[in-house]
Amino acid sequence: MTPDNMNPSSPPSSEKAPARFSPWLLVAVAALALAGWQWIETRQKLADTHEQVARRLADADAGSKEDRGALKQLREQVEGLQGKLGAADAKLAEFQAQSDALQALYQDLARSRDESGLLEAEQAIALAAQQLQLAGNVPAAIIALRTAEARLASVDRPQALPLRKALARDLERLTALPAVDIAGTSVRIEQVLVAIDKLPLAMDIRPQEASAKPATAPALPWWQRTGGEVWQELKGLVRIQRFDREEPVLLAPGQGYFLRENLKLRLLSARLALLSRDQAGFRNEIKAARDGMSRHFDGRDKGVQAALETLRLLLATDIVVDVPNLGETQAALSGLRNGKGKK
Repeated sequence: MTPDNMNPSSPPSSEKAPARFSPWLLVAVAALALAGWQWIETRQKLADTHEQVARRLADADAGSKEDRGALKQLREQVEGLQGKLGAADAKLAEFQAQSDALQALYQDLARSRDESGLLEAEQAIALAAQQLQLAGNVPAAIIALRTAEARLASVDRPQALPLRKALARDLERLTALPAVDIAGTSVRIEQVLVAIDKLPLAMDIRPQEASAKPATAPALPWWQRTGGEVWQELKGLVRIQRFDREEPVLLAPGQGYFLRENLKLRLLSARLALLSRDQAGFRNEIKAARDGMSRHFDGRDKGVQAALETLRLLLATDIVVDVPNLGETQAALSGLRNGKGKK
């Protein structure tokens, strides 16, 4: 500092008063300290924030990895489910195809079963008609018609309803007919067959001998006694027999066996006619057997009388009744067949 710059009014340094402390310096120091403290605090907060952000970023990265793993697992599960769903769709399509095939097979079997039932019913109805027309065998016809009715019960077709109704009406008419006791009639024939070998023939019956002379006969002259003895000898040479019926046919020795066998054949033929429902043949054979027994066997014997009575009852037996035909059932069956043919 030059002497020109010096203030002349300023006292000398040895005489200056002590310097005063400036408040602005305190303010500056306080501001500097406050700024330092704020800088430190801000830095600390920034460090904490950085650490927190880093931690969150690490957590987010870890969560992202977990999410990617879960997403990958979920994707794999979805792909597995899609594969299973495709396999299920394939199996469902296969099952549907099998179901359609089974349904078609069932329909074919149902049609085949219905056709088989109709065919069996038709055969049974034809058999019943033959039994009625040819042999008049009502029980056999009833059995055949009931068999046909059972076969038609398994036929699931509305078109078969008229046939079933007609069949039921014919069955009702047949069951209302009077029954013929074939078994009882056959038993009666068998009784006569068994008794033939035991019945006596008329030619084997001898006349009753004259009653013996009384023990107290009066004494006769010699010439009367001699004449009586000669007469007795002559009576022994000639036999006179009286019958109350037509004179029996004399048979050669051994012909009685053939006579009995011929009667048996007649009765066996009558039984065959009975089983075949031949009314005329049955009566002809029974009548021939009765006439032969009346002519050749002893009518006074109780066994012969019983056999003749049995033959008389057999001759009056009706083995055939007037049976209705199966025209209604056959017409319904023909209509069912014709309707099926039109379809």
